[in-house]
Amino acid sequence: MPEAQYLSRKRALDRLGREKVLYERRPGGDVSVCVIYPNIYRLGMANLGYQAVFHIFDSNPSVDADRAFLPDADEREAMRAGRSRIVSFERGRPLSDFDILAFSVAFETDYLNVLSILRMAGIPARRNERAGRNFPLIIAGGSAIFLNPEPIADFIDLFLIGEGEEMVPEFLARYLAERRKPDCLEALAEVEGAYFPDYFHPEYREDGGLRAVRYSGPGKPAVNRRLIRDLNRFNTSSLILTEESVFGDMYLVEASRGCQWGCRFCAAGFMYRPIRYRSPERIEVEARRGLGERGVIGLVGAEMASVPGVARIAESVADAGGRLSPSSLKADCISPQLAAALGRNGARSVTVAPEAGSERMRKVINKNLTEEEILRAASMMMGEGVENLKLYFMVGLPEEHDDDVMAIARLTGSILDRARAARQRIGKVTVSLNPFVPKPWTPFQWDPMEDSRALRRKISMLRADLGRLGAELDAESPREAYFQTMVSRGDRRVGAILERLQAAQCESPGEIWGELKAIRREAESGARALPNPDFYVTRRYGHDEVLPWDFIDHHIHKWFLLSERGKAHFEHQTKPCDVHRCTVCGAC
Repeated sequence: MPEAQYLSRKRALDRLGREKVLYERRPGGDVSVCVIYPNIYRLGMANLGYQAVFHIFDSNPSVDADRAFLPDADEREAMRAGRSRIVSFERGRPLSDFDILAFSVAFETDYLNVLSILRMAGIPARRNERAGRNFPLIIAGGSAIFLNPEPIADFIDLFLIGEGEEMVPEFLARYLAERRKPDCLEALAEVEGAYFPDYFHPEYREDGGLRAVRYSGPGKPAVNRRLIRDLNRFNTSSLILTEESVFGDMYLVEASRGCQWGCRFCAAGFMYRPIRYRSPERIEVEARRGLGERGVIGLVGAEMASVPGVARIAESVADAGGRLSPSSLKADCISPQLAAALGRNGARSVTVAPEAGSERMRKVINKNLTEEEILRAASMMMGEGVENLKLYFMVGLPEEHDDDVMAIARLTGSILDRARAARQRIGKVTVSLNPFVPKPWTPFQWDPMEDSRALRRKISMLRADLGRLGAELDAESPREAYFQTMVSRGDRRVGAILERLQAAQCESPGEIWGELKAIRREAESGARALPNPDFYVTRRYGHDEVLPWDFIDHHIHKWFLLSERGKAHFEHQTKPCDVHRCTVCGAC
C-alpha cells in the first residue's frame, strides 16, 4: 500500500474507532452511495445537515452507504507526492467505484473542494467528459446549492435543491426504479426540486451579463425549492458523535429553520422562509437524550433567543446538570430567565450579534435592535456569570460610513463601561468582524462587495481602537470574502475560474490568491477568455438584470426584495415575519 494511502486509512480507522453511532446501522443493499462533505472531517462531522443526509441514505435497505471528506492537509500533501487516490472513509473504497457520489455542500467556498475531491478520485470534473463512460452519478445538495449552484453546474450531473428529508427518499425511489434505463438521468430530473443543468442554457450579453437562460426540458423553466412545513415530523440532531468534531463536546439539536427578523444581508432568513420551529417539547426530549452523551446541548438555528420556550428548555437542561449553548442570541430577546439558565453549570461564553455598531446601520440592515437593548443583554449575561462575550459585527455593509464602523468600538466600550460600573467580572471580549458578502435571494443581492483596500483600512482603524479598550478583534480576511462573493454571485462561467484555481492549488497547495490576481490582470488586458472575477464581486447588479439564480423558485417575490432594498436606503425597518397573517413576500 502506498505511504499516502496507508496514512489516510490509518487515520480513518482511528477516527472510526472513536466515533459513537447513535442509531442502528443495517447491512447495506446493492446500490453504493458515498456521501461527501467537501471539507475536512472535523468540520463535516459538526454539520447536522451532512449527518442527516448520510442517515437518510444509510437507513435505506437498498443502499450501501459510506462517507468521504476532503483529506487533511498532510494527507493531501502525501497523496500529491505519491500520486495516490482518495478513498472512502469507512471501507477505503475508491470513489470511482460507487454508483452515486452525493456532495453535501454547506458553504459556497467549498465549491473549489468539490473539484479537488473529483481530481483526487481520478474522476473528470466536467460532466461532458464523463458522458458515456463508467463513472458514478454525481449529485449535490445542501444550503449553498439552494442559493446558487451555477458556479459548479458544469461539474454536477444533478442537483437536489431544497431540504432533503422528503426529497432524498423520493430521489432514491426514482433512482432504484430507473437506474438500468438509458434515460435514467432525465427521469431523475422529474423529481420535484431536481435541477438538471443540461436543460438550462445561459446566453450572455456583450457586456458579460446574462441576457437570458434558454430552457430545453419539459414543463416550466424553473426549479421549485423543496421545503418541510412541519419540522416535528423529523428529528435533526447529532447521529454520530466524535470528540474530534469542532463541536465535539456538544450534542447538537436543531431548533428552527429560517428566521423571523428579516435582516437584509442574511441568506438563511430568506431562503428558509417561512420560519419554522420545533416544539419546545420535542427539543426537550432530544436535549434529555443528548445529555446521556454530552454535558452540553448545542442549540442550532439562525437565532435562538426567540425560539418558543427557549428559557424553559435552558432551565430543563440546567436542572439536569447540563448546559445549553445557543448558536446566537438576539439581544432584545434575552430574558432574565434565559440569562440565568445559560449562566448555570459552568457557562462562561455567549455570542451576541449586533451586526452593526450604529443604530443607523442597524436600521439599514433591519436588525430591529437599539443600543440600550444590546447593553442590557450584555449586562444581564455578565451578571449571571458569563465572563467571555463574543460580539458579531459586519463591515462594508451597503450605505455604511466610517462613523458607523467606529461605532463598533464605541458600542464595545459602552458594554465594558457598564460591566465595570456594575462591578461585573469581565473575561475576554472578542469582536468578530466579517466583511459583508452579498448573497443571492436577499435584498442586498444586487449590491457589490466593498473594495478590499477600503475594507482593510476600516479593519485597521477598528483594531487600533479596540486594542485601547482591551478587546480582541478577530477579523476575516477581505480576500476570503472576495472569493466567497465570487462564488456566491457567480454564473456558470465561474466554473472555469475554479478549474484554474484548483490547478494552481495542485502546484502550490493552499495558495490561490496570486492566481486570482493573475486572472483579473489577464481579463483586464483581454489576454484570456476567463471572465474578470471583479464582474461578480465589485459590480452593482442591475435591478432589471437576469440573475444567475433566478431559475430557482424560492417563493419570494423579486419586487419584495427590491422594496426591502429601497427601505434600507431610507433607513426604514420592516416588522418581523408574522407567518399567520402576512403573505406579502410570497413565502407563506
